[in-house]
Amino acid sequence: MIKTGKARVVIVDDHPVMRMGLSQLLQSSGKVEVCGEAGSVGEAIQLLHSIPPVDLFVIDISLPDRSGLELIHDLKIMDPGIRSLVVSSHDEKVYAERVLRAGGRGYIMKDRAPEQLIAAVEQVLAGEIFLSPAMTSRLMEALAGARAATPIAGLTDRELEVFRAIGEGKSSREISGALGISIRTVDAHRTHIKEKLGLRDAAELSYEAIRWRESQS
Repeated sequence: MIKTGKARVVIVDDHPVMRMGLSQLLQSSGKVEVCGEAGSVGEAIQLLHSIPPVDLFVIDISLPDRSGLELIHDLKIMDPGIRSLVVSSHDEKVYAERVLRAGGRGYIMKDRAPEQLIAAVEQVLAGEIFLSPAMTSRLMEALAGARAATPIAGLTDRELEVFRAIGEGKSSREISGALGISIRTVDAHRTHIKEKLGLRDAAELSYEAIRWRESQS
């Protein structure tokens, strides 16, 4: 339950300027107290232990140590009462459903108007789920079987992380270090991704990953 008074919010984004802008915007509503900021998953977990209680985490998907999806999952385990809202530049068609599956309560793109962001925060704090009208319609159609899932949607969260890293030009060794998994596991993910996307070889995989990564910018 959200306590009386201002809701306590933590912002998790690896760009200091973005954190500052989000903090100023949210506090301008008069309903939110930004009680902490973090630039990584590790920092966010430390904040959770050092400044309780927290009502809402506002989280980006791309973080330097682990994915924002993993942070949402961890927060849900550590404190089921904490709500999470993703504010990200990544395409909501790819990530919004994954956020909800991980335990998040909403997804909004960074290019939306300030008043929309404030509305999203207030809606999530009120116990509701926030998605754009287009994304809500898309999910409803998917549930009704009206639209077949895209091949990218068929990737697991970890496979999607590997796919994105390939698109960033990272080698299997670099991906292994960044995600904390073995090179053999990375190569297994690469094989599964090729099978799911119908790609013949590493060259096609790299091409498609780069093209997809650029479409997310």
